[in-house]
Amino acid sequence: MDEVAARVGADPVAYRLDHLSDPRLREVVQAAALEVNWDTRPSPRSGLARSGIATGRGFACALYEGDNGYCAIVADVDLDQDTGALAVNRFTVSVDCGPISNPDGLRNQVEGGTLQGMSRALLEEVTWNDEQVTSVDWRTYRSLPLGFPIPEVTTVIVDRAEGDAMGAGETAITLVAAALGNAIFNASGTWIREVPFTPDRIQAALAATRRV
Repeated sequence: MDEVAARVGADPVAYRLDHLSDPRLREVVQAAALEVNWDTRPSPRSGLARSGIATGRGFACALYEGDNGYCAIVADVDLDQDTGALAVNRFTVSVDCGPISNPDGLRNQVEGGTLQGMSRALLEEVTWNDEQVTSVDWRTYRSLPLGFPIPEVTTVIVDRAEGDAMGAGETAITLVAAALGNAIFNASGTWIREVPFTPDRIQAALAATRRV
């Protein structure tokens, strides 16, 4: 959706709302945008520098598994264009999973799911050689380690007293890579299409884009 919005010069959130008919998905999109005071604009940012630290903000939303939870995420990042390092500063997550009996428990689920999605987006990767999988332990299959800089995660709960309870933690996981990829594009004007978003891959994507 962000790629199409960029092609037509539209704001990514407004473009989604123009094409969404599900009222509950529209509501979580609007709730996340309102929480961050979304600055309506096309992506990428205007006047992009080609070096140094660039800030970016990305958006993603989904109706999980078609009928198992509504979620929208805003990711705020700093991208070091010289090294490819990505610092994730904040996630803002709006979620509608039906009636809420334990708001604190729901926030825990959303925060945990968001951080697991971040781990998948930035670090986790199955590797193999000609004969076998080579990512076989915690040294060769990397996830978020102790001491890793953890971003702020703000959860916006859309409570619905009616209906069935739906998913929350897994719902958030599915959106993180998309939000981060869109934030990288917003910061740099470059799409990165392969996870995890390692510094080497980001640098390679930046270099390929800027050779064109």
